[in-house]
Amino acid sequence: MKNLILPLALIISAFGFSQSITDDELDIRKEVRVESVDVVVTVDSAEELESTFTVDDIKEMFDLTNDNESVSFKLVCNGDVMSSGKKSHMSYKVEGTTKDHEAFIKRVEAVRKAAIKFYNNKK
Repeated sequence: MKNLILPLALIISAFGFSQSITDDELDIRKEVRVESVDVVVTVDSAEELESTFTVDDIKEMFDLTNDNESVSFKLVCNGDVMSSGKKSHMSYKVEGTTKDHEAFIKRVEAVRKAAIKFYNNKK
């Protein structure tokens, strides 16, 4: 009998002390904070690159962000299949902050032009 009372008392006390918290007792924070914005674009040709994104799209991204957030843009250019059977690719990456978005946009424009040149030189 003594062996039955102790486990039963432990179970009852565990259920008694483990009451759930009501919604009124919870401290709910409804704040959304963006710390970093990363954009990755993968293309297979210059035509696809020109139709996929423009620099105006990057400018719109800055309208959605706050001051002094980390931003990065990566452009992946897929190439032809190599002799090893793997697909070749080249990538460009630009990193910065929203504080200096004009310089970031100029670098993205340069990356876009370099990628178009990459595809045009392959022909």
